Amino acid sequence: MRASQFPHFNRPTMKLTEADIPDGAELRCQALALLVERDSLRKAEGTRALRQAWQQGRVVLRAEASIADAAMITEDIPGRPPKPMLVPPREVKQRSMASTEGRAALIHALAHIEFNAINLALDAIWRYAGMPHDFYVDWLKVADEEALHFMLLSSHLKSLGFAYGDFNAHNSLWEMADKTAHDLLARMALVPRTLEARGLDATPGVRNKLSQVGDMKAAEILDIILRDEIGHVEIGNRWYRWLCERQGVEPLSTYRELALRHKAPSLKGPFNREARRQAGFTEHELAELRDD
Repeated sequence: MRASQFPHFNRPTMKLTEADIPDGAELRCQALALLVERDSLRKAEGTRALRQAWQQGRVVLRAEASIADAAMITEDIPGRPPKPMLVPPREVKQRSMASTEGRAALIHALAHIEFNAINLALDAIWRYAGMPHDFYVDWLKVADEEALHFMLLSSHLKSLGFAYGDFNAHNSLWEMADKTAHDLLARMALVPRTLEARGLDATPGVRNKLSQVGDMKAAEILDIILRDEIGHVEIGNRWYRWLCERQGVEPLSTYRELALRHKAPSLKGPFNREARRQAGFTEHELAELRDD
């Protein structure tokens, strides 16, 4: 299954809008079609269009249905453009923000995170059948907001004279998605409430550095991202606890075991404890974080 098998997505030179989503389209199938879309901007536009069509009542959900021939498209997940070139994290160059190129490299890295976050939310929608209705509504909201973030960052990158794909990037976020593809409990534990929660800690410092060098537009975008990401991590926390209760396991000890099994990165401070608190982390969980 490829995006080209969906006629309304097979118009590579045209912008995707909610009008491209046919009445009666199925949400999870549409999410999969967007997940395998390789053009980054069309993926973002199409994701925003899908949520708009859903809110208009033109999209239906079959939560229990298996996606036909899903095993055949594994190699196409996620769809991504030829660039950026993916390299090990240590090979992603660090540049001074005193230069326009340095700031552009940072904005590019943030855009790459948001691009991966679109894919992660779309993947949650199509991959995991049989979840409550609100699970899919939540992750569609996340996908839509991540698409907005990507578009804002891409537009700002363009204003600096660069484009998404101009710098190398790494694939750590999606690598954890691969590790947890067949275990929704692990996915919720280790992607939104671990890797994405690290963004809650890092964003204020990055925002301050950008404002200090006079890039107020980037700082404003990061304010939007932090606001929305608190909600995204809260959604991950909420569904993680729902799954723990359903499976009869204790959240804290289960998290430790999953982090060890899947070799999740260790959590290092400083931590944005207030943002984490707003995102649903308990006081017990916050007390376990060490800033040193």
